[in-house]
Amino acid sequence: MRIGAIEAGGTKFVCGIGNEEGIIEDRIHFPTEQPESTMANVINYFKDKGALSIGIGTFGPIDIDRTSPTYGYVTTTPKPGWAGFDFIGTLRKSFDVPFGWDTDVNAAALGEAAWGAAKGLDSCVYYTIGTGIGVGIYADGKLVHGLVHPEGGHILTRRHPDDGFEGLCPYHGDCLEGMAAGPALEARWKVKGSELPENHPAWAMEAFYIAQAVTNIILTVSPKKVILGGGVMKQKQLFPMIREEVRRNLNGYVNNGAILSRMDSYIVPPALGDNAGLSGGLALGLEALRRS
Repeated sequence: MRIGAIEAGGTKFVCGIGNEEGIIEDRIHFPTEQPESTMANVINYFKDKGALSIGIGTFGPIDIDRTSPTYGYVTTTPKPGWAGFDFIGTLRKSFDVPFGWDTDVNAAALGEAAWGAAKGLDSCVYYTIGTGIGVGIYADGKLVHGLVHPEGGHILTRRHPDDGFEGLCPYHGDCLEGMAAGPALEARWKVKGSELPENHPAWAMEAFYIAQAVTNIILTVSPKKVILGGGVMKQKQLFPMIREEVRRNLNGYVNNGAILSRMDSYIVPPALGDNAGLSGGLALGLEALRRS
């Protein structure tokens, strides 16, 4: 069984072919440019692959309401050229197959639930912390949707007492993404995060903001696993700092062993590594095929 998968990121697209066991058999990536050229690359990749369905996890916001006339569209993204783009409609002109459609972080959460760090669990959350910040929520064995989809990267945050940075989000200024995404790190410290040493004060400040989001999601969704991915989280020293901040924030209120004594196995990196998003697309494609 050959299933197509797309991880549509703000910086790059990753396309691949996999099977029902979650094994990715082939993959390609290319820069995210204007929709016309980017989608031409996508269509060219899949045209001879024989995919039975294609699952797409994409940057957003997107319209996920199947009853909506703009289902399958990218909506209010600040990504130049992509706002109001008919993503699914464009692919349907070339491929007569079922399509799975969700945010990139919801897809990653589904992939980790199927084959990764949350395998065997009925709930998890997945944060990606990179060029932007997003959250995917998997609860009671399914992805969470509502009026739109989770936008946990734009929650309001308490400001670190030593932080005078105004924030970068074009919509909210000093929301979580505006304070803790990769571009905010670079704007605040004048170098890329990857160039900062492990003991730089930037990381304690980063942990302070990320831990607020994790604390809030624990108190509202009560997931059985919290997975932190994205380029910023390749700084492995962040994990113990975030865990300690979360423990301090909760202050013993959540009386569960996962919080009190097993935090190292509760707040974790993605088991699928850099394949989490593409594996999520594969899982969305499988769901679409089953629905059809």
